[in-house]
Amino acid sequence: MKNNPTLTTEIGRYFLTDRIREEVDFRGTEQSRGTLPPPVQKAAPPDSSVIPLPKQEEWDIPPCELKTAIGNRESRRSFTSAPLSLQEVAFLLWATQGVRAKVHEAAVLRTVPSAGCRHPLETYLAVMRVEGLESGIYRYLPLEHALVRVRIVENLPASVAAACHGQRFAGQAAVTFMWTAIPHRTEWRYGEASYKVIAIDAGHVCQNLYLACEAIGSGTCAIAAYNQTLVDELLGVDGDEEFAVYLAPVGKVASK
Repeated sequence: MKNNPTLTTEIGRYFLTDRIREEVDFRGTEQSRGTLPPPVQKAAPPDSSVIPLPKQEEWDIPPCELKTAIGNRESRRSFTSAPLSLQEVAFLLWATQGVRAKVHEAAVLRTVPSAGCRHPLETYLAVMRVEGLESGIYRYLPLEHALVRVRIVENLPASVAAACHGQRFAGQAAVTFMWTAIPHRTEWRYGEASYKVIAIDAGHVCQNLYLACEAIGSGTCAIAAYNQTLVDELLGVDGDEEFAVYLAPVGKVASK
């Protein structure tokens, strides 16, 4: 390659190409071998309390023209102290990972695209100021359109900011979305060709969040710079079979 790139650069650029697809023997994937697919969502722990979210017919979300939302979309790092309503959180969760239909045990159709309909992401919320919810870490259950509380964290805003390398706005938001990947869901179909498309899937989800925020007078800012260990520990995931891949604080913004 030109300019004698380092091995790290070579591997990184290779990741962005689709050459790996030419090298994978798809006859050897778990799907091709007849192995049952991974579950489409993590189940709620047996002793957990599931919190139903307001359904679409209950939402009072103002209309927002798509052209306006796209034109106004920008990264926002300054939030007011106003909370989000539970309806607004329900809307944002639906917009980013909501289920439109269940095809069969191995696939659900959602509000965002995903390679092979595998949807490897799980959505966690670091709730600072949401009406009707105690501050803490929650996980979205898209099949039930509900939340399950993962844990209470003392001084959550400071913990979130620290996990984001001191980016204070991450802890000043009303709620910070934290997406993890469960690679096995995509590996089951695509094997070693999974990893680029998992990253692409995360981009689809976060862009929907940006646009949905415009409808509720809120803003967000995608965060890809974070301390992997601290975020994984905050969410209670193992960092191997499931790990954080993307974050986005959301809060009300002052009118222009």
